Amino acid sequence: MTEQILALAIAAMNVLAFSLMGEDKRRAKRRQWRIPERTMLLVSACFGALGGWLGMRTFRHKTRHRAFRWGLPAMLAVQIGLLLWLGLM
Repeated sequence: MTEQILALAIAAMNVLAFSLMGEDKRRAKRRQWRIPERTMLLVSACFGALGGWLGMRTFRHKTRHRAFRWGLPAMLAVQIGLLLWLGLM
């Protein structure tokens, strides 16, 4: 039961990170108020790195920013490593 809740929480964070990337790209094109980079990185750091990375690639957004280009894959590696270490993968 606990593992299912954790899996749902991780899935939700990834969906949120992916959605934030898409929404920020949409707002950038329309020259509207933007989602802070800190918010997108924080969501990605909370086990949403896969969704953030996929969003970055899908929407071609933030690909030149070092924090995203190198940070999201690094966060993803750490998150996978932590899940493996905890025996949850």
